[in-house]
Amino acid sequence: QVQLVESGGGLVQAGGSLRLSCAASGSIFSINTMGWYRQVSGKQRELVAVISSGRNTNIADSVKGRFTISREDAKNTVHLQMNSLKPEDTAVYYCNADLKVIGSSYTVRYWGQGTQVTVSS
Repeated sequence: QVQLVESGGGLVQAGGSLRLSCAASGSIFSINTMGWYRQVSGKQRELVAVISSGRNTNIADSVKGRFTISREDAKNTVHLQMNSLKPEDTAVYYCNADLKVIGSSYTVRYWGQGTQVTVSS
C-alpha cells in the first residue's frame, strides 16, 4: 500500500508564506512526477506545480514567480513553497505522485488527502 500525507496548510494573511510538504510511503519502487493541485469548492481541481524525476518543473501561470516546487528523493517528499500569498490562493491543496510499487511494472497516480490553505485579506 502507498500513502501520501500532506502537511503545512493553515491560515495566513495576504502577503504571507506557507510551505507544504507531502511524503509518500509504502512499497515504493520508484517515483516519476510529483505535483500539487488545488481545488475550490464547486470548481475543478487545477494544476499548481509539478516536478519530474529529472527536476523539470511546470508551474501554473497564476502562481509563477510566487510558488516554488522541490523534491527530496531520499525522503520521497515533495514541497511547495508559497510566497506572496493572495486570497485567491485559498483552496484545498492536494499532492500526487506517479509511481511504481515494488513488483509492478505499471505507473499509477496516487493522491494525498488534501490540506486546507486559507489566505485572509
